[in-house]
Amino acid sequence: MEKMKFATLLLALVLVSSLLETTFVQGGSPFCDSKCAFRCSKAHLQKRCLKYCGICCEKCNCVPSGTYGHKDECPCYRDLKNSKGEPKCP
Repeated sequence: MEKMKFATLLLALVLVSSLLETTFVQGGSPFCDSKCAFRCSKAHLQKRCLKYCGICCEKCNCVPSGTYGHKDECPCYRDLKNSKGEPKCP
């Protein structure tokens, strides 16, 4: 009986993790997904960083190199602002 509960739990975890992964991948292009994954690799708020980086990448078709800074490499990415007038892109 315990083995059956463990197997059911394991199966549920695998299904949930595959759904979450699919949701992330469907959001953008392979280019943006890979560039943003690196850009946000050291971010404290990973999901938020990936979300906004993906939005900015789709609009600008570029992501600055590195995990922070270098925004002059991509002026469109650098110049996007949120509703408060603050930088939108990580």
